[in-house]
Amino acid sequence: MAVSDEQIAFVRDLFRDLPALTTRKMFGGLGIYSDGVIFAVIGPEEALLLKARGDLAQALADEGCEQWSYTGKSGKPALMPYWTLPDAALDDPEQACAWARRSLAQAD
Repeated sequence: MAVSDEQIAFVRDLFRDLPALTTRKMFGGLGIYSDGVIFAVIGPEEALLLKARGDLAQALADEGCEQWSYTGKSGKPALMPYWTLPDAALDDPEQACAWARRSLAQAD
């Protein structure tokens, strides 16, 4: 998978209200940063995924969002700390940025 210019433009528009928004292609996907802190990626199957743990991960799960997982070399599932965004947030920059700010608040 290669990230397209259209996908990058979509991400930049969706998160346009975040400070110092940047993107970087990596591993066939896209890292999405605010002020140098990664808070989201475009990952497998071109899904937009928000970095989340703890209460934020639970809030996303409660919204019906799915956690990124893959099958490791051992055959066991591996869970990544990234979750899909709620569908409504994909069409609403205000909602998307609110979720992103919650993710950024968790940054170490």
